[in-house]
Amino acid sequence: MPSEPHESAHEIEIEAEAEAVYRMLAHAEKWPQLFPPTIHADHVERGEREERIRIWATAGDTVKNWTSHRSLDPERLRIRFRQEVNTPPVAQMGGTWQIDALPAGRSLVRLLHDYRAVDAESLPWLDDVVDRNSRSELASLKAVAESGTAVAELTCSFEDSVRIRGDVGVVYDFVNRADLWTERLPHVLRVRLEEPEPGLQTLEMDTMAKDGTSHTTKSHRVGLAPHRIAYKQITLPALISLHTGHWTFGPADERGDVTASSQHTFTVRTDAIEKVLGSDATVQDAVDHVRTALSTNSLATLALAKAHAEGLAVDSRS
Repeated sequence: MPSEPHESAHEIEIEAEAEAVYRMLAHAEKWPQLFPPTIHADHVERGEREERIRIWATAGDTVKNWTSHRSLDPERLRIRFRQEVNTPPVAQMGGTWQIDALPAGRSLVRLLHDYRAVDAESLPWLDDVVDRNSRSELASLKAVAESGTAVAELTCSFEDSVRIRGDVGVVYDFVNRADLWTERLPHVLRVRLEEPEPGLQTLEMDTMAKDGTSHTTKSHRVGLAPHRIAYKQITLPALISLHTGHWTFGPADERGDVTASSQHTFTVRTDAIEKVLGSDATVQDAVDHVRTALSTNSLATLALAKAHAEGLAVDSRS
């Protein structure tokens, strides 16, 4: 039997214009870069004022996903949301983002929730998750909104692509089967893969850089077969504070070629530049260093996926 309804309210003042803060919240597809708990957000339906989004996010020590309907009100700087497809122990969840303009270009952001758990025993866990995630999201929103152009200067997004004459499902499977990467990818030294349900993975691995050093990363991955795998790193190399991305595959063109791409977005940590790269290194040096390392590994993976898929395609025609 569902628990009694609960309500929560969290708020924070931000040294930024209310309209600018609203725009950040309105673009749900950018939440993985904005909110620590969010792994991936995808639009199911999208209109000018109404939309449905599917969200994957951490909740305590687990990853949950749900589908929410959102009503956007840019005039009142308000976003209402209501989960339509819940994941236990959530029986019902909804709420409001309300942004109010304050004097001197400041804003007050209020995050309101109303919810029920599937039973009374699950309610304390849900209370704790709502509280911790709300505090985390508001703190991150404040930090990013107040940073101005600083975060933009430290953040880089890029994409590498290859064309593959092979089946899109085979290419997807090559990247999705990370449990086989120590056999398939020379730069991967160790893999630990957990897949509690199809399409949801936690991947921990040790990789080797061109200079011979190795580092450990841990990511949550969302597989949307056969065309996309989105991920967010939760254990990061020392030089960066954020790394999100996605692999995309196809669809096949009129020649039967598939475009496979690896997209990355990362943010450099200025306090780690000297320790990692030396006292003379600049922010641009750090950005270039990280981009080169990520691109090298991505292109190596894509090249091996290409060889694998095209080799199977040739075998199938033999």
